[in-house]
Amino acid sequence: MSFSRTSGILLHPTSLPGRFGIGDIGYQSYRFVDFLAETKQQLWQILPLGPTGHGNSPYMSYSAMAGNPMLISLENVQSQGLLEEEELALIESFPIDRVDYDAVSAFKLPLLRKAAERFKEIASDETKAEFNKFRKERASWLEDYGLFMALRDTNDGKPWPEWEYGLVHRDPDALNFARVDLASEIFYHEYMQFEFYRQWHDLKSYANKKGIQIVGDMPIYVSHNSSDVWAFPDKFMLNTETMYPSQMAGVPPDFFSAEGQLWGNPTYNWTVVQEEGFGWWMLRIRSLLDFVDLMRIDHFRGFESYWAIPEGSSSALTGEWIEAPGYTFFEAVEEKLGKLPFLAEDLGMIDDKVHALRDHFGFPGMKILQFAFGSDDKNLYLPHNIDRNFVVYTGTHDNDTTVGWFTSATEYEKLRLVNYVGAFEASSVHWAMIRLAMSSVANQAVIQLQDILGLGTQSRMNTPGTAEGNWEWRYVDAMLTPTIAGQLRNLTELYGRAPSED
Repeated sequence: MSFSRTSGILLHPTSLPGRFGIGDIGYQSYRFVDFLAETKQQLWQILPLGPTGHGNSPYMSYSAMAGNPMLISLENVQSQGLLEEEELALIESFPIDRVDYDAVSAFKLPLLRKAAERFKEIASDETKAEFNKFRKERASWLEDYGLFMALRDTNDGKPWPEWEYGLVHRDPDALNFARVDLASEIFYHEYMQFEFYRQWHDLKSYANKKGIQIVGDMPIYVSHNSSDVWAFPDKFMLNTETMYPSQMAGVPPDFFSAEGQLWGNPTYNWTVVQEEGFGWWMLRIRSLLDFVDLMRIDHFRGFESYWAIPEGSSSALTGEWIEAPGYTFFEAVEEKLGKLPFLAEDLGMIDDKVHALRDHFGFPGMKILQFAFGSDDKNLYLPHNIDRNFVVYTGTHDNDTTVGWFTSATEYEKLRLVNYVGAFEASSVHWAMIRLAMSSVANQAVIQLQDILGLGTQSRMNTPGTAEGNWEWRYVDAMLTPTIAGQLRNLTELYGRAPSED
């Protein structure tokens, strides 16, 4: 699939402004879409949208197919008559520049529970029919998700292998009893998915009408403590006695970590997955296409071969590379779903086999400008070495901001950058890097909003290998000034990335 010359902004919805401590799918999300349109952007890249678990990472979700209830706009729910205005009054204000996830959950979830109960009582017949249609069309994952979350709540948040035996091993009688006993809890979780879907669908439609496509993120792995692994244990490498991973995902030592990374997700039982025609994956991709227009495949190299770490390991150093059925998988996707708009996250320890898989299917790869200045003129991340079928970034959510990167860069890197772009003020290094991205021949250029705003390390989204302080950054509405909008729009037009006027 070919892609036109465009640009966009990387911003997860949790980073939007708002009065309830976390960005949501309300008024400010539409304001951000307007900012994208005003500055001639055509892409809005986000992180995974699933309900987050421990550590609040969007890459460790309770479901690969559900939406995060924390993103539901309470004001939109209130406008439906399901919440009272006084119920949205804040006793204490939330931080405006970061997300306090515990405080947000404690405030927001009880209100959504009230809304779910009132939905039963006062929703119109038409809306209830929409809800029932939603449940029916997504029953293949929603039934398991609703039951999983209800069971998790009643088991004090314990991981599912620590539930009672019949539930862990999905005994039909135990499951049927739980469905009856927890019917109200299940309804609550299904209602939140319905509301998330409605709100996100409206926002996506608004963006699409403005000429903006949503670039979603599909992590290759799913959390072990998720409805997906609980519902389909045969598709994952699990110890059948403990039901914990018998083989864990991660990466060997690389740029981000000298010890490698032990993620803890179970790897796939690719033999079973392939024998069943990749059915779970097809369901997952269809579900993601409900929410996004383009799909970034996180850790794409895992479809060629993956780093498998045996059970009981305390580090990633004990892993080994195992071949994955990448060609067979993507051929099956094309046969069943057609040619899809995938983007390949091909960073890290990449070899010619990974490049061959990516290029065989024509997927754009990724280029990170922060990686470009640590070596010589042959560095593959330098703009003059980038081909058209790539997405170029100043940095991603796993990188420092450009200002932060430059502040801590080596003198060699700084000198290389100065020589490459010409003289610039250190205070405007972010615009120098944005200009490099925009001017490259790469079909797509995506810039973190933190870089457009010129923010430092304190505003980075994630530091790989650290457990605290991630995924919290938020911007303040006043930061999107007319001056910044004009500068971004001018660069977008100058380098031919603005939409045509036809």
